Amino acid sequence: MSDTNASPSHPNMDTMFGVLRRVFLENARKYVGSYILAIICMAVGAGTTAFTAWIMESVINKAFLGKDTTAIWMICGSILVAFILRGFVSYWQAVIIAKIGNDIIAHYQRRIYDHLMKLSVSFYSGSRSALLTAQISQNIVGVRNVLNLTVTSIARDLLTFIALVGVMFSKDWKLSLIILFAAPPLLLGLRYVSKRLKSATRNAVETNSRVLGALQETIQGISIVKAFTMEDALSVKVNALIANAEARTNKIARLAERTAPMTETFAGFAISGILAYAAYQSVSSGADPGAFFAFITALLMAYEPMRRLAKVQVQMEGAATNARMLYEILDIVPNEGDRADAQALTVTQATLEFSNVTFAYKGTKATLNGVSFIAEGGKTTALVGPSGAGKSTVISLIPRFYDPESGSILIDGQDIAHITKASLRQHLAYVSQQPYLFEGTIRDNIRYGRPDATDAEVEEAAKMAYAHDFILAQPEGYETPVGENGMTLSGGQRQRLSIARALVRNAPILLLDEATSALDTESEAFVQKALDTAMKGRTVIVIAHRLSTIINADKIVVMEEGKVVEQGTHAALLAKEDGIYARLASIQSARATAGQEVE
Repeated sequence: MSDTNASPSHPNMDTMFGVLRRVFLENARKYVGSYILAIICMAVGAGTTAFTAWIMESVINKAFLGKDTTAIWMICGSILVAFILRGFVSYWQAVIIAKIGNDIIAHYQRRIYDHLMKLSVSFYSGSRSALLTAQISQNIVGVRNVLNLTVTSIARDLLTFIALVGVMFSKDWKLSLIILFAAPPLLLGLRYVSKRLKSATRNAVETNSRVLGALQETIQGISIVKAFTMEDALSVKVNALIANAEARTNKIARLAERTAPMTETFAGFAISGILAYAAYQSVSSGADPGAFFAFITALLMAYEPMRRLAKVQVQMEGAATNARMLYEILDIVPNEGDRADAQALTVTQATLEFSNVTFAYKGTKATLNGVSFIAEGGKTTALVGPSGAGKSTVISLIPRFYDPESGSILIDGQDIAHITKASLRQHLAYVSQQPYLFEGTIRDNIRYGRPDATDAEVEEAAKMAYAHDFILAQPEGYETPVGENGMTLSGGQRQRLSIARALVRNAPILLLDEATSALDTESEAFVQKALDTAMKGRTVIVIAHRLSTIINADKIVVMEEGKVVEQGTHAALLAKEDGIYARLASIQSARATAGQEVE
């Protein structure tokens, strides 16, 4: 079963307003108090701006024409107070909006991380991690921008614009109506630009994510890049991606900035026409210049919030596209959920049984065809067979990374399909072929096996994994940082830490996926000793790369083309001279004699 997209319960996400509605439904209640405070600050700022334009009539008529000294001092004092007040409220609203934005980003970072933890292994199998990470990092600011653009546009720019238009109407209502009636063509042009920007923004995000993904992959695989002199080939590839991303970004810039000539042209006609009209009125009829000067001041001051409002729809379309792409991930319905009748697993003997299990990865033919075998509790069962036989798939089905299409997997008679995944995995420990270490210290990486393990238990697990001595030889012992994916340690050391992590978990069932196949002979000897210790008293399912490592297994299950073709002990299977196991053993023995690496 794979994760699926959802969900009819969410608002229509195809339109910008659908995205806006969802963002507000999810966040408005939490931030309503802070936004109200910010809006109050913006409203006060809008009022002080309008006051500055309104008082210009008094400045011209009383101060310059009337030469009223008392009025001059009152006007200057009121303007000073208005500017000081506007400075403080601008500071407060900016800080409030920034804090809200930072909290929104942190909230969605936590939310997307928690959601990714719920998605199944099949989701990640079909996704490139580098591209997924890059896409999330670019889109997560979209939700913040949707909210902040809406609030600042309405509370700051729209209120300021309305206040200044009010001043304009109070000074000359006829001119104000003429300007307002001339605005619709401008709005239609902006709507056209915003529609074009929607698809361009999505394409740019996807292109930029490919660039970041390529950079991340190069950094992670730098040793391979150097070893195979891939620098030139990768440079050509990445340069092409960068050029494509640059072209997309330039297209967005051209689209977004098309608002500038539209608004500037509109403002030029409006202001020049009003100045001509004011000059004509003053010359022909001796009209009072103060009202016209206040009108023009209000118009000039209204231009900046109008220009920002003109770009809001364009900016909002880009932010909504980012938010929509983030929600596309959040709306994926995990298939990790437990069934309604799921119970906690109770382990007694830790006997594991596959009963006629069939499984196929999405879009492929069946990998397992009616697989049946029993791994007895407290004993070791080895899976062997040629590459592609289905051994790793068997291991993947036990923790329910995937669920079989038919058949059942039982632990002490309990079908794991009806067991909660958390309780199932608590009883499992896993050592993979390629051990993965996380950023942090050696002690942290071992303790991930059981977060409540004491320092003494961590160190005991390391001793059992034959890791204690090399850990103490590190610069800071158990507190030594391992670097990204443990790159400061050798392959054998990383594997022994992986085994220590499994041992500290103290789980009754141990899964080993070719844990020594990638190691040199010396490292393999240490790791094999650690594995021998880890396997004692546990039910072990081990995929064997070298048959010499599973000679003492209690049972060997031989697989071929997704089926179990032989079962038995090492001696019993060798006795079948025409059997697959005997043939594999003969091939490996011949290669060992010839000094060749066993495949």
